Amino acid sequence: MSDITPTRAALLELRDESHSMREGYEFLDEKRLLLAAEMLRELRQYETAWSKFEMTLHAAAARLRAAVARHGLQGVQVYPAATLENVELQSGMQRLLGVRLLEAQLAFEPSFPEQTMRPSAEAEQCRRAYLAILAEAAPLAALAGNLERLRHEYRRTERRARALEDVLLPEVNANLHEIEARLEETEQEEAIRVRLV
Repeated sequence: MSDITPTRAALLELRDESHSMREGYEFLDEKRLLLAAEMLRELRQYETAWSKFEMTLHAAAARLRAAVARHGLQGVQVYPAATLENVELQSGMQRLLGVRLLEAQLAFEPSFPEQTMRPSAEAEQCRRAYLAILAEAAPLAALAGNLERLRHEYRRTERRARALEDVLLPEVNANLHEIEARLEETEQEEAIRVRLV
């Protein structure tokens, strides 16, 4: 039973509220579809980047095996690494319905030590292969973050849409029907009273 006094003004106000809620629900429903489409697009990009990252990782592992076979494990451990003094993370951002979507890549010019005890092609290829892993990791991380932010926003939008659809709209509609019924009863009583007078 509603606590609202059944008047024409209350009825009009509830109709406006119901209309606004339906518009809000339609907006949230459209937002869900756009977020889902963007998640699928980002997921495809992530899968492509992940497969590229895995190939780079396998290639680096093969280069590492070759370097270990040539120098031994201790020889590879003491082989000088490339210095990453000039590493720069280049990123771009765009927004989709309030969600930040990032693009990232590493720009760096690795510098290699000039003097190496026992230089070899295997060790150099290994060093470069692991630098390639580093370069592949930045875009992959940005895509993973995008997917997480999109998932969070989708779930939030889903909860709001369900609250409107399953709780608020039925409640307002029930109040509307109750007020309409009570107003109709009042009008019928008034009509009977007028006839009797």
